Amino acid sequence: MLNEVIGSQDGVITAAQALACGLSRQSIDRRVRGGVWIRVAPNVYFVNDREFTDRARIRSAVWGSGAGATACGMTAAFWLDLVTTPPRIVDVTTPRRGRSHALSGTRVRRRDLTYSDVVVRRGVRVTALALTVLEASVDPAGGIAVMDRALGRHTTVSALRAAHSRNAGRRGAAAAERMLRAAEGGARSEAERLFIRLLRAGGITGWIANYRFGAYVIDFAFPAVGLAIEIDGWAFHSDVTAFRHDRRRQNDLSRDWTVLRYTWADLVERPAAVLEEIRCRIPR
Repeated sequence: MLNEVIGSQDGVITAAQALACGLSRQSIDRRVRGGVWIRVAPNVYFVNDREFTDRARIRSAVWGSGAGATACGMTAAFWLDLVTTPPRIVDVTTPRRGRSHALSGTRVRRRDLTYSDVVVRRGVRVTALALTVLEASVDPAGGIAVMDRALGRHTTVSALRAAHSRNAGRRGAAAAERMLRAAEGGARSEAERLFIRLLRAGGITGWIANYRFGAYVIDFAFPAVGLAIEIDGWAFHSDVTAFRHDRRRQNDLSRDWTVLRYTWADLVERPAAVLEEIRCRIPR
């Protein structure tokens, strides 16, 4: 039983779990003294016969941070498979009341989470999907793409809105509110307004908005150089019909124009790169 527990938990075990498997305190101490187990946090041990993986590191940090500790932010996003890159720092939420431990390699936030905003995955408490998406989306390591991918596959705007309302005043709430408003509207019109501001701020001229060409209206055209720029909203709003129409439209335009496509996320997260790509295709 002991080996099964350890094997299912990335080589990590708590003192309480070891005692439940029939070990005594003395047995645990002997394993630690002999180097068989390593104490990685208060009452949390790692079995020293395997690699200490990122999942073992996160599990140890959450379990060792105290009762009610919950992985949050990018740590929760990684644990829930929303992102593939493990966090360098483990973000943990602990209750306002009660004892908690500030472990090396962790960042602790004290707040009280509702029952609806916590789930247990593979034995670890993490913020539920909607709250995780909101918090990871305003983290530079995650960004808008986290929300867009999640809305396309795992959750809904209404679920995000409900989690946002339950956790008003949290860090990053204002930025998440802007993203939610854009998601609720598809972000297309806002993206076009943002693109105009970028062009003007970058001193780029020679463009015409809503330029008619044959059967199509190009979002932003540079007729002198044959450059067409198309602005998309959120990917999750695209269905199969819209996708096929966009591809057909782009194929038709590409016969006479160089076509660049940008999403709202592109304009928000990498505006300098977008402007540089455009400058490379127009006369100086």
